[in-house]
Amino acid sequence: MTDLSEFLLSRRSVVVRNMREPGPDAAGLEKILRAGMRVPDHGRLTPWRFIVIKGENRDKMGSILGEAFKKANPDCIEEQVEIEKERFIRAPVVIAVASRTNPEHKIPEWEQILSSGAACQNMLTSALSMGYAAQWITEWYAYNDEVKAALGLEATDRIAGFIYLGSKDEEPTDRARPEYENIVSEWSGPAS
Repeated sequence: MTDLSEFLLSRRSVVVRNMREPGPDAAGLEKILRAGMRVPDHGRLTPWRFIVIKGENRDKMGSILGEAFKKANPDCIEEQVEIEKERFIRAPVVIAVASRTNPEHKIPEWEQILSSGAACQNMLTSALSMGYAAQWITEWYAYNDEVKAALGLEATDRIAGFIYLGSKDEEPTDRARPEYENIVSEWSGPAS
């Protein structure tokens, strides 16, 4: 487990623009998806769904993004639409992670939502630990109803993010991280 701790302390996503072919093969992708399923899930509700977008389907989804962007931004120029259409072809594989909660269940909805975020993090970490390039992105299309509908999601579902997967040519550089002392404190009694 020491290796895992060290890996987590140096973990760094690879930005999508730096990804290339190949993405994970079928066995590698299944391993990543199964890691996403091994998260805290209070009540065993399985409050997440994973939708894999790869191959020619990335272009199909890109067309949907372009139309949704145009509809949401009627004054946009065609160059902006083309940029949006290319979002899913930047990486060999994209996983849409949907948060599907049951607000009526005794398990608080917030815990169900957090489980979806944990699924994203597990898949991201799994892919990176296997040597793939990976990045977790939300952006505007995670909140767009037409995109959700095209993915077969229900109106009440939310997209926790898109996990982009591919290969990398070089290791990513690190970014500034928060100072430990500014984030961590020890509780010693009620705040005054």
